[in-house]
Amino acid sequence: MEEKKQIPPLPEAVSGYVKRLCERYVHLQEAEKGLVDCYRGMIDIFERGGVLFLCGNGGSFADAIHIKGELAKSFEKGRSLKDPQVVEELKKTEVGGRLIENLEEGLPVIVLGESHALDSAYGNDREWVYSYAQELNSFAGRVKPAMLMGISTSGNAKNVVAAMTLARAYGMKTVSFTGMKGGAAAEIADIAWMVPGDCTAEIQENQILLYHTLCRMVEEYFFGNEKKHTN
Repeated sequence: MEEKKQIPPLPEAVSGYVKRLCERYVHLQEAEKGLVDCYRGMIDIFERGGVLFLCGNGGSFADAIHIKGELAKSFEKGRSLKDPQVVEELKKTEVGGRLIENLEEGLPVIVLGESHALDSAYGNDREWVYSYAQELNSFAGRVKPAMLMGISTSGNAKNVVAAMTLARAYGMKTVSFTGMKGGAAAEIADIAWMVPGDCTAEIQENQILLYHTLCRMVEEYFFGNEKKHTN
């Protein structure tokens, strides 16, 4: 019999975020496994130089942009430039010193649908429901490794499910971030992260608490030793 691979425990500082969340919001304990699984998946992707893709509609689209905002720049930790070669090159230029002082390390995140020109052009020529898949297709196969998180309170948003279907065909890791019913997105996701709530607003309110914790966990892993700069 093949020996089951042991999953290492979460770093203490990272697990502390999970513990505090579940203590403050007891009803979110049922979403804890999805949170931890998503964290592990994102760490693996970023560690290997990959990219996180996000997509959603309406409030879920806004949540995707919100997540990008917390990951692509400093959230609660400092993120000074890491690459010494880049720093040395910047020192040779007139504006370089200010760039070194102001730029922060960011994690690579792309929100599908942010390009309104592409979205409207494709929707005008083809079926709009496949526009996220079209944009993803421009990267898939060229950006490896990669993960796609599809955000949908119902789990049945057709354009999100289409993008996740394409992602799976390319071998990307997929996450569905939905309400408790899961829907079609959860059926095809590698990680089905389901969130409690009796209506769309409640689900989205709980999603914010969860993805803020997720972003804290990821930032702690990569930048936990730095203090945030204050102006």
